[in-house]
Amino acid sequence: MEFDVTPGPSLEVTPPEDLERPDFTPIPGADQAEPPEVEPRVLVSEVVVTGATGDLETVVYNSVGTLPGRTTTRSQLQEDINAIFATGFFANVRVIPEDTPLGVRITYDVQPNPVLSQVQLADSRIETLTVDGVTVPTQAAIDDIFQLQYGDILNFRDLQIGIDSLNGLYQENGYVLAQIIDAPEVSPDGVVTLQVAEGVIENIQVQFLDDEGNTTDEEGNPIEGNTREFIITRELQTQPGDVFNQTQVQSDLQRVFGLGLFEDVRLSLNPGQDPRQVDVTVNVIERQTGSLSAGVGVSSSSGFYGTASFQQLNLGGNNQRLGAEIQIGTRDLLFDVSFTDPWIAGDPYRTSYTVNAFARESISLIFDGGEDEVELDNGDRPRVRRVGGGVSFARPLGDWLGLQGWRASLGLQYQNISVRDADGDLSPEDEEGNQLSFSGSGIDDLLTVQLSAVRDRRNDFVAPTRGSVLRLSTEQSVPIGNGSILMTRLRASYSQYIPVRFTNFTPGCQLENASPSDCPQALAFNVQVGTVLGDLPPYEAFSLGGTDSVRGYGPGEVGSGRSFLQATAEYRFPVFSIISGALFVDFGTDLGTADNVPGEPANVRDKPGTGLGYGLGIRIRSPIGNIRVDYGIGDDGDGQLHFGIGERF
Repeated sequence: MEFDVTPGPSLEVTPPEDLERPDFTPIPGADQAEPPEVEPRVLVSEVVVTGATGDLETVVYNSVGTLPGRTTTRSQLQEDINAIFATGFFANVRVIPEDTPLGVRITYDVQPNPVLSQVQLADSRIETLTVDGVTVPTQAAIDDIFQLQYGDILNFRDLQIGIDSLNGLYQENGYVLAQIIDAPEVSPDGVVTLQVAEGVIENIQVQFLDDEGNTTDEEGNPIEGNTREFIITRELQTQPGDVFNQTQVQSDLQRVFGLGLFEDVRLSLNPGQDPRQVDVTVNVIERQTGSLSAGVGVSSSSGFYGTASFQQLNLGGNNQRLGAEIQIGTRDLLFDVSFTDPWIAGDPYRTSYTVNAFARESISLIFDGGEDEVELDNGDRPRVRRVGGGVSFARPLGDWLGLQGWRASLGLQYQNISVRDADGDLSPEDEEGNQLSFSGSGIDDLLTVQLSAVRDRRNDFVAPTRGSVLRLSTEQSVPIGNGSILMTRLRASYSQYIPVRFTNFTPGCQLENASPSDCPQALAFNVQVGTVLGDLPPYEAFSLGGTDSVRGYGPGEVGSGRSFLQATAEYRFPVFSIISGALFVDFGTDLGTADNVPGEPANVRDKPGTGLGYGLGIRIRSPIGNIRVDYGIGDDGDGQLHFGIGERF
């Protein structure tokens, strides 16, 4: 309700009883037989102001329409009272008519407001407000608004202007339900106390909707969800008893949506049992979180094989994730099983953990590609098999260490790594006698401690247009078993996103004041660096070239080095509906470290070590994410078509 300083019940001021007196002196010669609906008029002999002097007295005289020597009526005197109140300077006004031989003396007895000394709030829960980018105590923000009025006679009109500014400041700070209500309380010493309804949250509840947004099924029963409600509510920093803040609630909803369990997350507000409070309902539409698939096939590496995969992103409704893939062939058994709990129950710092076990085999990009084909003695391409497992823990650092926006992880992983041919036989060297494993036996043991930290300030995790991401990681191996490898791997990646408006293919981009959500165009930049200190198994070198590296080159065709530098610039823009486009330039270099990799796999395959690629691509929005199709042209003149899921970075 908007605060109103107009005279009337809001100020609890009523006309004095003197105005009800019936004994006005008639105008001499006036017709006493006038119809009753015509107000009697009296001759005014004198107009007097009491209770105010100086400028305030002048304000009263200038406000009234009743003048000496002219006639007046009760309605005119009421208008005078309203006009005096409308100046904003007075707490009370009375009109006292007195008979005199020459007519009626009209006395306006006024009570000026006190000198304003302070404006304060009654029972406020909002402790701070942000003013011009600086967070200050709420009282300091109020004093800043009303400071020009302090020391002067309280004027309700000026006070209302200040109140409007305070309401606007609430809105700017996200307190969209907060507003000043009721008339102000004014103490004799000039302290004005404002009553504020801040929109305190009385209760928070979760409501599940079907795909069409209905809250009940065909039989009228409430829609039941698979997700346990506390999984949703624990993502909310907003709690009952807090003042509703739109900015905070929006961040909460983004975290809930970021769980990956819901097609849509909405918010609705309803009055609480206390009409000054509000009930918050989080409405969610669940998505399909489980999948199961199977198949059979024949390949040169595995022979006849069968595969099966299972994935559940919401195990038991607890947002726990279980994934399993298995491949059984005539030559080998491969599998990958992982379990993730994104928030250990009862942990106040949101710690997550992942455990996994695997047996993987792939043709390593380190030993593939390049101008010269170097194979094994039997003509096969070397395959790297990794068997092992690990555990890792992750935690946001904001509440724990005060590092807002940062998240760190710590893990331990063991791998038994072997280089083999298509039949599964060990192959520690290639056809030219170059080393393919570290120990020389074809089998290495690699135990690593992994530490990483991420600071993510993007405005959107899927299609960012503003913000940045910084990633830092290190791996330290513990020398055990075959090879006794003592290796330190260091990596860093930084991405920056800058909103722009270079094209206007979509209606949203044609709006004069289009927001990033209306027109998701951006310049995106990424720089990555890395190096390995100490021992370096050949298969652990950095590989350059391909879909996630330098486009325009095939996977691994640019180089393999002990160190690397990679940079990318992209212009991303919407085209229409679910289609968007990108122009890109990629650059990568091994910094001349190909010679420092055992066996020199890049040199013997004549990889250039440095590459530049440029091109264009399209992005197609789909339920599994953006399907990325890029066509890149390398500085060697060859072109490559690249496919991927999600943005390049």
